[in-house]
Amino acid sequence: MINWFPGHMNKTLKQMQSDSKLCDCFIYVLDARCPLSCINPEFIKVVKDKPIIYVLNKADLVERTDLVIFKKYFNAQGSECISLNATVSGNSKILIDTINKIFKQRIEANKQKGVNFITRAMILGVPNSGKSTIVNNLCNKARAVTGNKAGVTKSKQWVKVSNNIEFMDTPGVLLPNFDDEQKAYNLAIVGSVKDEVLNLVDISIQLINRLNNLNENILKSKYGVEYNENTQLINMLQQIGKKRGCVIKGGEIDLERTSKILLTDFRSGKLGKICLEKI
Repeated sequence: MINWFPGHMNKTLKQMQSDSKLCDCFIYVLDARCPLSCINPEFIKVVKDKPIIYVLNKADLVERTDLVIFKKYFNAQGSECISLNATVSGNSKILIDTINKIFKQRIEANKQKGVNFITRAMILGVPNSGKSTIVNNLCNKARAVTGNKAGVTKSKQWVKVSNNIEFMDTPGVLLPNFDDEQKAYNLAIVGSVKDEVLNLVDISIQLINRLNNLNENILKSKYGVEYNENTQLINMLQQIGKKRGCVIKGGEIDLERTSKILLTDFRSGKLGKICLEKI
């Protein structure tokens, strides 16, 4: 069972609960490839009854039809939901517009008094969902430390993103324990769990299984690997390794190296626009 909850995550969760009283709303960043797996029940204690804006980030990595379905799902819960690709300059400005829409009345009321109302929002989500990238996109410069792997942001950071909005960027937090094995695997596949603590061969086999269930032609198109009901998943991983030249002494396939190639191809979108979850 996957389990990665280092000490700083527990500390962060407690700090977020304490800091929540300073915030007017919450920006809940989700990886568009597995939005439901990114929901952390522990955040309920942080958000309480304040407005939430769900952000389906990395939207370029999934089909538009999937984005529409998940937007409707989160909107039905009474929350705003937007999609974006935070790596594209200027894309995150839709988030500023959404915040201003939510607090329009309060902003106007304060403006009539000659006061510039500052909206303070906390950004939360699992590791590697793109929280800091969104902050930097809005600031047009690197204000927050980013990296395409889990666990880069280590402490909270207040950042002014417009003349009337401040964001508190926070480290990514996972669940202390995963009760749902499928969600745990999804998060591992998209890179929200550190690769260093995982059995990458196991994760890759799980990915192959999901891809086969979604579309049997995905792996065939990329690697020329055929799937049928009698094919063992480990054999498919070996075939991919052979196709990609991951052969070591004695003709054995380097499954660890093969797994890294497969996961990198998926995470970078080279296997196509793929959402691991369906509603």
